[in-house]
Amino acid sequence: MSQPESAIADAQAGGPKNGTPDKGQEPLAKLAERYGLRRAIARPSLPVYLRQLWERRHFVMTYATSRNVSKYSNSALGQLWQVLTPLLNAGIYYLMFGLILGAKGTIHNYTAFLITGMFVFTYTQRSVSGGAKSISSNLSLIRALHFPRAALPFAYTIQEFQQLLISMAVLLVLVPLTGEPITWMWLLVPVALLLQTMFNIGTSMALARVGATARDLNQLLPFIMRTWLYASGVFFSIQDRIVANTHLPQWVADLMYFNPAAAHMELMRDLLIKSHPTPNQSWIWSVCVFWAVFALIGGFWYFWRAEEKYGRG
Repeated sequence: MSQPESAIADAQAGGPKNGTPDKGQEPLAKLAERYGLRRAIARPSLPVYLRQLWERRHFVMTYATSRNVSKYSNSALGQLWQVLTPLLNAGIYYLMFGLILGAKGTIHNYTAFLITGMFVFTYTQRSVSGGAKSISSNLSLIRALHFPRAALPFAYTIQEFQQLLISMAVLLVLVPLTGEPITWMWLLVPVALLLQTMFNIGTSMALARVGATARDLNQLLPFIMRTWLYASGVFFSIQDRIVANTHLPQWVADLMYFNPAAAHMELMRDLLIKSHPTPNQSWIWSVCVFWAVFALIGGFWYFWRAEEKYGRG
């Protein structure tokens, strides 16, 4: 037995059961400090934590890919459901809001407008919802293995990003079929997706910490997401509905575009749909950059602060 192990074993054997050392006996904390020992589950410093997460990047990618493979393994259409789900939702909204409520007549190329919004919002919706339950759904894995817990919400977002690539390939085919030309602005689509992915990762990590203790969050999320959907301009134009129809000042619409989901949808529509008017492009870009940086840094820091608590209880 090594010297540190012997010292701690002697201290544990000689001390009382309540963990309080006898008179003249060195406390375990001082013994650990003297021999350079530390708690196995202690939260590492932020630079060390980032390095550990990078070292497990292959685990993150493999875990995300395996979840994608198994998610639709029991369905006949498999990965096609990743594309069919937002398309079916878009079809329902097109019928209800585009035809019955008349939104189609007020928005040029409503088909491209709607499917672009649905694909973009669905990416954020699935990433955030998956991240919120990434800790609570993997307690056995957390308790069995030692790894940075941030790998789990990160992997859930990567899983949705892998599925988004299929959706974007379909979207880039559908938009020209609606009559929109392919322009040089399409080259900025990867930049827009990068900003949205940064936001999704940060938000997923923040909600993962909340969902680790507040188990009722998973029951509330569908209602929160539905409200977010209706408030973000998926099937109506914020610019037309708020400014043109109600004659309110432009700053009201800009305030509504501060909603990150609305900003990401508006940015993607501006890049893909040439006929879609965006009165304040610099504001939309600024909002997307702000939320990407703020959510990623803030969400990661918030999640890291509770690293020691995940998997307990």
